[in-house]
Amino acid sequence: FLAQNPNFAYACEQVGIKFIGPSSRVLELMGNKIAARREMDKAHIPIVPGADGHVSAFGDAVNFAKDIGYPVIIKPSGGGGGIGMIVANDEKELQNALESSQALATTNFGLSDVYIEKYIQHPRHIEIQILADSQGNVIHLGERECSIQRRYQKLI
Repeated sequence: FLAQNPNFAYACEQVGIKFIGPSSRVLELMGNKIAARREMDKAHIPIVPGADGHVSAFGDAVNFAKDIGYPVIIKPSGGGGGIGMIVANDEKELQNALESSQALATTNFGLSDVYIEKYIQHPRHIEIQILADSQGNVIHLGERECSIQRRYQKLI
């Protein structure tokens, strides 16, 4: 999607076109889930327990999983749409989950970086949408229920 592409936003910025959306810097930052987690943590926004960086070695994944408890979910850092997200319920499933997630991340996003989080079963996905312009005008569009999903894709 162009609306989520930091290169597109940057190109607009360079030629003076007003891009309606986040700045290229924000899109770049939020497009990397590991960096986004760090920013949220720095801002004291609660985040799901997990690794504070990418996990590439199985031994590291095992240690993180033991620290946060099973089930865990492996996620590509540059991913979206649920691609490459794999749940592991125990150590036996973890190695395959790690390798599969890394392979899917490489194939779909060109980067094998993945991270590990505690898997939250039956979560609620609520989005809050805020629009602001360069003149200081800000509106809040309210909450949006996004929990009804199929394969991590919002249906409503």
